[in-house]
Amino acid sequence: MNKINWLIYSTIAILIAVGWFTFQKVTDNTYEGMSIIPEQHKDIPLFEGLKPTEHEYVMEGNRWNDIYDFYSKELPKYGWKVEYEQSSSNENEDVTGFMSRWRKKGLDWELSIAGSYFKMNNQTEVIFDKTPIYHSTTWIGDVPTSICIYQSSSDESCSEINDKTQIEGIVRFINDAIDWDEEVLPREKTSVIDIGDIEIKVLYENDKEIYFQSEKGTKIMKPEPDFFKLTNL
Repeated sequence: MNKINWLIYSTIAILIAVGWFTFQKVTDNTYEGMSIIPEQHKDIPLFEGLKPTEHEYVMEGNRWNDIYDFYSKELPKYGWKVEYEQSSSNENEDVTGFMSRWRKKGLDWELSIAGSYFKMNNQTEVIFDKTPIYHSTTWIGDVPTSICIYQSSSDESCSEINDKTQIEGIVRFINDAIDWDEEVLPREKTSVIDIGDIEIKVLYENDKEIYFQSEKGTKIMKPEPDFFKLTNL
């Protein structure tokens, strides 16, 4: 009798374990491509009727306006402040919708919500995204009348630039670059930009991110073609 009871209990335990594993697997797959899940955050309400898939939430019908109004009204109640928002003005387009970005005091990331209605399949899709908040410190205040660019950090002579528009463009790229306090990866080339009272090393390599280094710290930027054109690097 004890053996029978033990067998029954063991079978039940196995079934529970298998069921839990299956549930977890289905749940993981459902939210697999999402950077943030509203159901796991008390301060991010989910619009009623939205169903999660691997990458977005969906519901039947044209509901993007209702969803847009819902979050515009509800998120401020939870301390969110809108940073940017844009919506479609032409309802006759095949795809209409909105996009908004929200920030909350104390968080180092922002919440993005993008909703779209696809007329072809009569379905509204909403994507929630969590992205870091980046900061850009101004390294160069007054734009100098001239700057000097050394093609290599070992060069003794430089190429002088006196064109105001060209200098302003270079300064803008440097100031707008993102402050970086993480690892600086090796780059094949190192040039130097001498801008008055600040000397900036430029670390770059083909289509990899550019690093700017100076006494003020480190910045990072995408390999913008216009920057290379302005600096002749």
